Amino acid sequence: MRRACLLSVFLLLGLLPAVAASPTDCWTLQNHGQDAGAHACFEELTRSSDAYFRAEGFWGLAEWDRANEQFRLATQPANSKPVYKVRWGLLLHERFNNPEAADLFREALVKDPSNAEAYVGLARISVDGFDGNAVDYLEKALTLNPKLAEAHELMATLALENDDPDTAATEADKAIALQPDSLDAMATHAAIELLADRSPDAWFARITAINPHYGEGHAQVAHQLELHYRYDDAVVYYRKAIEATPTLWAAHSALGIELMRLGKDTEPRKELALSYDNGYRDAATVNSLRLLDSYKNFDSIRDDTTILKFGKAETGLLQPYMQTELHTILATYEKKYRMKLSGPVQVEVYPNHEDFAVRTMGMPGLGALGVTFDDVVAMDSPSARRPGDFNWGAALWHEMSHVYILAATNHRVPRWFTEGLAVHEEGEHSAEWSNRLTPDVLVAIRDKKLLPVARLDRGFMHPEYPSQVIVSYFQAGSICAFIKEKWGEEKLLDMAHSYAKSLKTTQVVQQDLKLDPEAFDKQFLAWTDRKYGVEAAHFDEWRGKLKALVAAAQKKQYDTVLKDGPDVLAMYPEYVDEANAYEWIADADKARGDSKAEAAILAAYEHADGQMPEMLKRLATLQVDAGQNTEATATLERLNYIYPVKDENLHRRLGDLFYAQKQYAGAIREYSVLTASNPVDKAGAQFSLAQAYFAADQKDKAEESVLTALEIAPGYRPAQKLLLELQRSPATAK
Repeated sequence: MRRACLLSVFLLLGLLPAVAASPTDCWTLQNHGQDAGAHACFEELTRSSDAYFRAEGFWGLAEWDRANEQFRLATQPANSKPVYKVRWGLLLHERFNNPEAADLFREALVKDPSNAEAYVGLARISVDGFDGNAVDYLEKALTLNPKLAEAHELMATLALENDDPDTAATEADKAIALQPDSLDAMATHAAIELLADRSPDAWFARITAINPHYGEGHAQVAHQLELHYRYDDAVVYYRKAIEATPTLWAAHSALGIELMRLGKDTEPRKELALSYDNGYRDAATVNSLRLLDSYKNFDSIRDDTTILKFGKAETGLLQPYMQTELHTILATYEKKYRMKLSGPVQVEVYPNHEDFAVRTMGMPGLGALGVTFDDVVAMDSPSARRPGDFNWGAALWHEMSHVYILAATNHRVPRWFTEGLAVHEEGEHSAEWSNRLTPDVLVAIRDKKLLPVARLDRGFMHPEYPSQVIVSYFQAGSICAFIKEKWGEEKLLDMAHSYAKSLKTTQVVQQDLKLDPEAFDKQFLAWTDRKYGVEAAHFDEWRGKLKALVAAAQKKQYDTVLKDGPDVLAMYPEYVDEANAYEWIADADKARGDSKAEAAILAAYEHADGQMPEMLKRLATLQVDAGQNTEATATLERLNYIYPVKDENLHRRLGDLFYAQKQYAGAIREYSVLTASNPVDKAGAQFSLAQAYFAADQKDKAEESVLTALEIAPGYRPAQKLLLELQRSPATAK
């Protein structure tokens, strides 16, 4: 420290130091905001005869390509120090190349298994990917070197991301005790205060006293705010970061992305372009600019309470369903949550999943189908997924629950509660959309991997095993179902109001449920065991029997399928994914010519929330053949929630069913979507639409459609006949 102080004095006076500078000297000057002195120091390093020193010098001068070249030279000798690879890895991490950075950290550990800094490097990469390994890496680093301040700094960051401010504060304090100028640890303390609705000024004053230009501190606070749903506050602190360090291009990019998440597009483009033009070209920046460019290919549909954005090719296919559903959701949630939104809600529907992924970049849980930022919802279009993978209706009810709960709690809510409540709301709207008991969930229940409620956020943020995010969604939704069953639905709203007061989960459980968290966990696990324990305990047996059933079905041993299938189904009736027992039994029934049994098992599949389009279409055909038009209509209506795009046959069949049942509004909707789907028989689609309008006594619209049909096919006799009938009828309705 004395050497760095002496060096800084010399440099501030414009004098050369008496001894050659080291990289540590230069970075210390920069960390303390002595930019001129740091610049001179780094320049001196670039003139060194040591390739490693030159690498650090060019890095400090932001000449990254030259730094990379010098690190390559420095690490070529077989006896080069492991720290060179660690530092090179950190440069690559900083410049958006995590795969090669990770390789360098591992290579350093091969040379020196006790290198704690290499484990910290791996932890930084893990943090970026929310893969759950960061804590393990940091624990290894601290075992090797308990006095490594940067490991404690990063541990503090992770703890706060996991909504554990007490551990975050403890780790930040350890870092500061070891290294009094640990600015990142101070930023964590500032974030803790803000998240608790206390003033962070004292911590920012300490940061400023060390480095008045440390915008990175404000940017770190902003990142914590966005991970805790405080999007507007995050914008404020990204702006503060830029004010402190105008050349902090990472903050400009983050600000642009945050503003995009809030539904803006002009200022985001400016901030992202500024970052890009100044060499900050990480994947989030580049892809966000591309996404902004693609918005010219979107339609925006507005009314008093909603804004919907669709890819232009899908507007006519999705608007008739989604706009109506959205209005239903608004009316339902306004009544349920006893509040109105302050402005219109915006829903963006992306036909390209990668575009949707850009909207969620840098956020945890990227397997999501939708994501909510304040009153902006971004979600996949059904066309972005494989048919049957995605129920857009359930996703929209889920995301809109977030919109209301974030508003109701003023964004003071833990991740587990808002996700759990959203999962719960899906099932409240439709029993068939209830919490999905996947094989991963059953295995987690069997292996007792469910987390205590006070630590459940970690399962979303930094999962400890590959399927833990899925398991955490299920557990959070089940907790809400358990609370409703034991205390009543009203208790969930009470908890939301308690979170709005910035109470922690432990406090909310104690206050609203009158249980300490440990007792709550015990009761919840007992409830879970009663509901799913038998299925979980026999999961391996079920899997073996299903495998045997599949083998029998593939060999067309239908007697075996019909004999063993019901037992397999009874062991795990919620399993409706690929190679499910419902499908094999239905195939066996069909082979035996028993259409009634085939329809019955397919109906059971449907009501278990089976979503394979071909199985539902097959059921609808059987229902029509049996004269069950009402049931067939309901089955095809379900398909509209799963895959209403690229399926003109669905809309024609459903339109015909509605028309035959004199449900003309439904017929008009389906035939309208049919005409928008670029059908093979365009004239026929327009004629069907005209017939529906005519039956609904909307003669002006009927005439418009029939004329369109005749423009396409002038000799189309049914359309000519309908036009004559329209012209002979009374004046068209207006």
